[in-house]
Amino acid sequence: MSTRSSKRTRTAATLAALVAGVVALAAGWPAGAGSDVPKPQRIVSLNLCIDQILLDLVPRERIGGVSFLAADPSMSLVAEEAKALPSVRGSAEEILALDPDLVLAGEYTTAATVDLLRRLGQRVEIVPMATSFAQIRDVVLLIGQLTGEEQRAKALIIDFDTRLAEVKARAVVRSEAPRPRAVAMQVNSLASGEGSLINEVLGEAGFDNVARHAKLGPAGRLPLETLISDPPEVIVRANDASDFRTVLGDNLRHPAFRALEATRPSIHIPMNEWLCGTPRLVQAVERLAVAREALHFRAEAPR
Repeated sequence: MSTRSSKRTRTAATLAALVAGVVALAAGWPAGAGSDVPKPQRIVSLNLCIDQILLDLVPRERIGGVSFLAADPSMSLVAEEAKALPSVRGSAEEILALDPDLVLAGEYTTAATVDLLRRLGQRVEIVPMATSFAQIRDVVLLIGQLTGEEQRAKALIIDFDTRLAEVKARAVVRSEAPRPRAVAMQVNSLASGEGSLINEVLGEAGFDNVARHAKLGPAGRLPLETLISDPPEVIVRANDASDFRTVLGDNLRHPAFRALEATRPSIHIPMNEWLCGTPRLVQAVERLAVAREALHFRAEAPR
């Protein structure tokens, strides 16, 4: 089993265990006490992806703080809402100053901070990061349970699934027709293959992700030579070259890449729509599905 597959399996197992544990805890409350258990009133999130789900589930007055990245519009889809809330960079001192009754941390949040907060008696819950649509549902449900907002969580999942179903219902592609090939290019020639959220987004929108079949280099790099030698029908840019003044963005500025873009449809899906495994990812699916339908109609138009 590959390292990536092993990691996905462990994440899925962790999510299942956490959700089951929260449900078991709720089931252990005295009869009739479930509705009387107080909801956390000063929730602090230390992770950008948790921030976005938290803001979709919990009233603002019950959020004590979010990560500083939540207010960065280049990375966050809730930047405006986050600007009105206290922000933290991950130190125990600033978190304690907010007097939280629940701290939500990601799997890779500073371990020393989490350990110190727990030793000081703070309630800290670790929330795994979703790497698939199935895990998005699990994470939303878990955060809903931890914050006492199970019904909102279920409603958010229903909306997510409804919008995905609407994308499929609008599909105009004949079942026997091959899916158009697409690639989502990021800075530094990075592309995302099997087991990534980007791959699932492309698939749900009706595309075949080129990076699934390519031999990717270190960290998932797709050499420009490989892309040019067997170009896909559609280029999806996950980053804009103008956002990166360093050599990281040179692959998107390269004349060969620009020439390739000029010969086929090119779509820009900003990184803040791809970055986190949250229900808001459906926005990227919807935008790509529209482009997929336009491509189909163009192919079917009489010449």
